[in-house]
Amino acid sequence: MNQSSFLSIKDVSNIYISHKLGIFGKIKKKKILNKINLELQAGEIFGLTGKSGCGKTTLARCILGLIDYEGEILLNSEKYDNKTCQIQMVFQQPGSSLNPVKKIGWLLEEPLVIHKKSSRIQKVDEMLFRVGLDPSYKSRYAHELSGGQKQRICIARSLILEPRLLIADEAISSLDVSTGAQILNLFRELHSNLGLSILFISHNRNAVEYLCDRVAFMERGKDLKIL
Repeated sequence: MNQSSFLSIKDVSNIYISHKLGIFGKIKKKKILNKINLELQAGEIFGLTGKSGCGKTTLARCILGLIDYEGEILLNSEKYDNKTCQIQMVFQQPGSSLNPVKKIGWLLEEPLVIHKKSSRIQKVDEMLFRVGLDPSYKSRYAHELSGGQKQRICIARSLILEPRLLIADEAISSLDVSTGAQILNLFRELHSNLGLSILFISHNRNAVEYLCDRVAFMERGKDLKIL
């Protein structure tokens, strides 16, 4: 393992298990990831691309600790507990991750309340500024926002606890070309201004190559090639 690596993924495998015809039916196993190895450096934007279904999102869920896996994932050469929110994720559908009955200010402040952080109003205002929105958005609801504005709020919410790594999983695929380009530029600004490490996952190879320092292509959950 490269000791200078920020995120080290070593021989990571994942098997999806499903029951056919009820819980007493035949068990079906499918290997989604097969001994994936990857090294990310601190402060880089790393792109992961490949066809839909190749295992990109599964790998992201393994990194976040949302699903079980075999192998080893280390952050700064150590195992990590993501209850400390060192790694956060921005998802494909921004609207689905925003509670429609809560105002934007409440949604941004909630993680700070849960983790008992101080200066919450100031931090919310600062993060809105970081993603290109003004404090008036705190009084709005998700349904009042455009797709791009919703994604900016999701990015702000992901960054509010100052994670060390941001995973963006198909974060522009639901947006039109112009809005998607704006979000790509926002990721670049956040990377520059915050020194943020980003794992950018997308089937859009042009977007990945535009944004990222290095790019890997995944095929069938096992063949990972640095482009």
